Amino acid sequence: MIDRNKIPPSWEVVKLGELISALESGKRPKGGVQGIETGIPSVGGEHLNNNGGFDFSKIKFVPVEFANYMIKGRIAPQDIIVVKDGATTGKTSFVGSDFPYEKAVINEHVFIVRVKECLLPKYAFYKLYSQAGKNEILHDFRGAAQGGISSKFVMFVQIPLPPLPEQHRIVAKIEELFSELDKGVESLKTAQQQLKIYRLAVLKWAFEGRLTHEDVKEGELPEGWKLLKLKDITKEKDGLRRGPFGSAIKKEFFVADGYKVYEQGNAINDDPYRGKYFIDEKKYQELINFEVIPGDLIVSCSGVTLGRVSEIPEDAKPGIINQALLRIRLKNDIIGNKYFILHFRTAFFQKKIFDQSQGTAMPNLVGIKDFKEIELFVPPKEEQHQIVLEIETRLSVCDKLEETITTALQQSEALRQSILKKAFEGKLVEQNPKDEPASKLLERIKAESESNGTLKKKIPKG
Repeated sequence: MIDRNKIPPSWEVVKLGELISALESGKRPKGGVQGIETGIPSVGGEHLNNNGGFDFSKIKFVPVEFANYMIKGRIAPQDIIVVKDGATTGKTSFVGSDFPYEKAVINEHVFIVRVKECLLPKYAFYKLYSQAGKNEILHDFRGAAQGGISSKFVMFVQIPLPPLPEQHRIVAKIEELFSELDKGVESLKTAQQQLKIYRLAVLKWAFEGRLTHEDVKEGELPEGWKLLKLKDITKEKDGLRRGPFGSAIKKEFFVADGYKVYEQGNAINDDPYRGKYFIDEKKYQELINFEVIPGDLIVSCSGVTLGRVSEIPEDAKPGIINQALLRIRLKNDIIGNKYFILHFRTAFFQKKIFDQSQGTAMPNLVGIKDFKEIELFVPPKEEQHQIVLEIETRLSVCDKLEETITTALQQSEALRQSILKKAFEGKLVEQNPKDEPASKLLERIKAESESNGTLKKKIPKG
């Protein structure tokens, strides 16, 4: 609720429902929109972005005949679009001068809100776009997670109504401040992207020897380096081991506690402690060939997370790998775990894994015989330690910068909401005593409506 005593005397507090000239919902053509590649663009909740604009990368269409038949739901300049159901209920966007379509309609998942002349459309939009406005919209939310709002939401939204000239000044100031804020956000995002590029460059330089050697000729290995295959750096008998067949570990074998069954999620999340499946001593001994011990590496063997790797630490629970994992045991006199993991996680090494993977929709790790042939660069052990230190030092700086940028981006959103809060409290711009009070504006609009016979338009009842 808006406290009338905390806004300027020239302002009024009015329910949005009393200030709208139209509230429209879209329709869905019979048979849906799948397979319709041309026609009139159909805008839904998925096309509203988080900045009050639109993203039409996945726009859908309705037949021209259907759009022409629609009496309501046609988008016009300065319309306010509000998502009415689903996970993004209450998200709001404004149809500004940059809206790319001359003709477009809304689908059944959004509302069009149009306001009377006493209310500047962009001012109304900013109120609905603010966190406070969205919260008021969601007062009408009903149903479960995929529920939504009805047209009555307009009676839950209170509009702090300034004189019309002040509405213009407020919108101008909001857009001025938002423009400056957007420039700062863009700079932060550019820096964020540059950090990603730098991270990739550090890893590339590291495994080309450029972090530890001043002059490395293109296409040549630094002195003392070798190009080895996985079979050369893993133990002969059990260096590479795929998990057992799925039938070997069924749910009926699980017990409350015992030997841990390591799963794909342990490798994907680089977290060997997660998971709740265990087997008893007897089953463990049956599957002893698939055991994991401290220092072992486990690798995800399928899906988009193919190639994710994690190390089993000293305090990890004894156990076995399941069918979705590969176990790697390295010859640590040749290569260290830290160096190997950093190398294994690089984009260029991961590309080798995916390039050799089997399957299309669901990539799977190539057979062990072929996997053993994948090559990687191996420097002398002392240099491996030096490379790991160089990588960790540089990436640690990146992490701190990334954290600073993330915090700044979060603060920018908080600042955006602070600007809107001040705007709707009358604290963003100065009041002009010469402005006609909002009360007079409402009286005139009411009189004009009565004279035009438009006062009795259908408005949702609160």
